[in-house]
Amino acid sequence: MSKQNDAQTVETSIAHRRGSGVGHVYEALRNDIIELELPPGSPIDEVQLAQRFSLSRTPIREALVRLAAEGLITTLPNRATIVANIDFLGLPQFFDALTLMYRVTTRLAAVHHREDDIRRIGDLQATFAKAVEARDALAMIAANRDFHIEIARAGRNRYYTDLFTQLLDEGRRILRLYYSSFHDMLPREYVNEHEDMIAAIVARDVERADALASAHADQIVRHIQASITADGRTNARIAI
Repeated sequence: MSKQNDAQTVETSIAHRRGSGVGHVYEALRNDIIELELPPGSPIDEVQLAQRFSLSRTPIREALVRLAAEGLITTLPNRATIVANIDFLGLPQFFDALTLMYRVTTRLAAVHHREDDIRRIGDLQATFAKAVEARDALAMIAANRDFHIEIARAGRNRYYTDLFTQLLDEGRRILRLYYSSFHDMLPREYVNEHEDMIAAIVARDVERADALASAHADQIVRHIQASITADGRTNARIAI
């Protein structure tokens, strides 16, 4: 029994180390991609990555599978793996969908939120504000994502939550361009926009929540479009 226990302990230790290695590689590459240190179209070489992280190719491949599932890398027909390109031509449609999700999820949160939702949203807003103060772009992107997803959850429509999550994850590199337009020094007024949205949700003021979410999305889109695309969006009228 002792030898069997020892073998199980070794296997568990190996699995733990491999899991830690996968997580480390995933986090490092994801950050490199979001920060655009690995630009769109950059080749991904498993051998070089194994040398960089001093790991076998198995955890490297597992990390790449996770990145591929998030749309950050892609495999070409010739089997080469590259950092996924940003679909600049499709940005007007992306912005249209993103704006709609900002609006509808904030409206629904104003209707359906519970007290514990507001506590979680407030905690994430505090995390976002600290990241802004520290000019930590990656932390801003993560906290902003979690903040808006928590608002979506408060609206209690899992389909909207899932769609918004997909859009926010897909748009992380686009949001990095947004923060870059401020040299990572986000004006306090844009942090306050989150606070105003929370206040409207707490007050169950659906129309104000909608208007604030729409304005919040619009200013983000304007800053990004100023650098990379023309405004081709349409503005949908929605109601609950």
